[in-house]
Amino acid sequence: MSRTRNLGDLEVSAEGLGCMGMSEFYGVGDDTESIATIHRALELGVTLLDTADMYGFGRNEELVARAIADRRDQVVLATKFGIVRDENDPAARGVRGDREYVRQSAEASLRRLGVDTIDLYYQHRVDPDVPIEETVQAMAELIGQGKVRYLGLSEAGAASIRRAHAVHPITAVQTEWSLWSRDIEDEVVPTCRELGIGIVAYSPLGRGFLTGRFTSAADFGEDDFRQQRQPRFADGNLEHNLALVESLRAVAADKGVTAGQLALAWVLHRGEDVVPIPGTKRRKYLEENVAALDIELTAADLAAIESAVPADAVAGDRYPAQAARSIGR
Repeated sequence: MSRTRNLGDLEVSAEGLGCMGMSEFYGVGDDTESIATIHRALELGVTLLDTADMYGFGRNEELVARAIADRRDQVVLATKFGIVRDENDPAARGVRGDREYVRQSAEASLRRLGVDTIDLYYQHRVDPDVPIEETVQAMAELIGQGKVRYLGLSEAGAASIRRAHAVHPITAVQTEWSLWSRDIEDEVVPTCRELGIGIVAYSPLGRGFLTGRFTSAADFGEDDFRQQRQPRFADGNLEHNLALVESLRAVAADKGVTAGQLALAWVLHRGEDVVPIPGTKRRKYLEENVAALDIELTAADLAAIESAVPADAVAGDRYPAQAARSIGR
């Protein structure tokens, strides 16, 4: 399998690295190990690093900045704006896409990242109160100023993608895509392919669940948002979904790989325009993820995988109700 892929005109590694969990959401972080993980990713040919201004209230961008300060030329740097948070109420979420907010957010991200240019700049969520044309025009102005190279959208619906692309070419759409999150296959994926837009698949391991490393709620720490806020990890849903992972592990054992590697290989086989960005904060799991690039799947393999985890078999929504309202707009 090729080690590089194209998102529109932007060449990136076939697999990227999601950096979110290094600073928040998945338990206590370790900056030293996180930076070592980013360095190891670059050594292994992983060039696409994904962050956002809301991860750790900006601290994740600062962490990435420290990791790439002396190796900026090895990195395709992606970040996002648009989700508004309050450190006094960390669970609260707002969305902004107005022109002034786009400008302010880009300047702040450039400062935290310690770079002159962001390679791929995403609108993290579509603002329902601001025409997407206004948002994308503001983003396009950043390209004219040399502050951004390519534009992306995250969790946008097909209609918004078309409207945005008509204002300025969209290079990539980032959205959740894995064996247990396949709703984008009906409209978003065909729209992206019609328009020549690449697809960046976040949470390709089902927020780590498809690795098979979790067997009960006790495996998650108190500050892990999966147990706190994710419906698929709630009592009742968790037990049902664990049975699906056991089926996946059986298929993986037949292939001589881990369940996580098989789940990643499945995403990688969705098409040459798909780049998964599994997140990890440890070198051990990074290396396991990158090894998925060497797995070749036959039609029979793919059928066995999809039989183990059918598209409609997962229990629970992707997000709690409030957060779900901001996706697919």
